[in-house]
Amino acid sequence: MASSSTLSRRIARLEAALAVTQLVGHYARGADRRNDPAIMAPLFSRDATWEARGFGSYQGRDVIAKELARIGAEQIVWTLHYMVAPLVEINDDLCTGTCRWYLWELAQVRQGDARNAPPAAHWIGGWYESQVVFEDGQWRFAHVLLDLQLMHRHDADWRPIGLVAQ
Repeated sequence: MASSSTLSRRIARLEAALAVTQLVGHYARGADRRNDPAIMAPLFSRDATWEARGFGSYQGRDVIAKELARIGAEQIVWTLHYMVAPLVEINDDLCTGTCRWYLWELAQVRQGDARNAPPAAHWIGGWYESQVVFEDGQWRFAHVLLDLQLMHRHDADWRPIGLVAQ
């Protein structure tokens, strides 16, 4: 039989894992609102890092929120994020952990510097790897890495990123 101390830690770990899973859901919600900084900023720790090949690396909650909003206004102007199969691991300290999940996204993407051209429908796929931290009474992202594996127009042949034509 588990002691009450062990049971309390197990419950705390389950509650933390649920909170981190909800953090991923709030991230998707903010992303689907053109990276709304009012939704996105509170999801990150004060000194967080966000990075994705082709989109940059940003440090600090306010900078991340500002740059993600810029991407939502200028490049990826409409999205529908499916955050799939989050794997949450809470560390023994119950204040830090990791979360990994798959991304499947439908998007409207502007091509290059063509600000006046209409955006084109794209499929986007990959996965996220993140570190999370319990800060100021809530779980937040300390580091987010988006590893894109696919970003193609819906009417083009699918060629995962890095795949060399034979």
